[in-house]
Amino acid sequence: MKKIIFAGVLSLFSMLFSSNLHAQSNVGYFGFEPDIIANYIGASSKKLGYVRVTVDLMLNNTADIAIVEHHTPLLRDAIVEILSKESEEQIKSLAGREKIRATCAAKLKTLLKEETGQEIIRDVLFTKYLYH
Repeated sequence: MKKIIFAGVLSLFSMLFSSNLHAQSNVGYFGFEPDIIANYIGASSKKLGYVRVTVDLMLNNTADIAIVEHHTPLLRDAIVEILSKESEEQIKSLAGREKIRATCAAKLKTLLKEETGQEIIRDVLFTKYLYH
């Protein structure tokens, strides 16, 4: 009796697991080319630094890639504006980088919502982040 119950549970588990593996995801990704580069003001106001970021957008649907491509100049400008207003301390710290990423995500989501009326961006990813 225990073997039959165990076999039933095992087969139910394998059905659920295999159906999850075959579930289709419509998530898409869009990467800005070339990298985004912005200047920031260093600790002393006479010193300028720069940050170079590779930004990828995680989209709710692959069908929205064309919409994002169309609005790339607007989105790129928003990221440069955010980066250029940050302090050297924010640019160079891990917590600051995460704050900047979250700020960029919120701004880009808002801009695309205003332009298209749709929720297109799921998340913003910094896949490379260099500063000097």
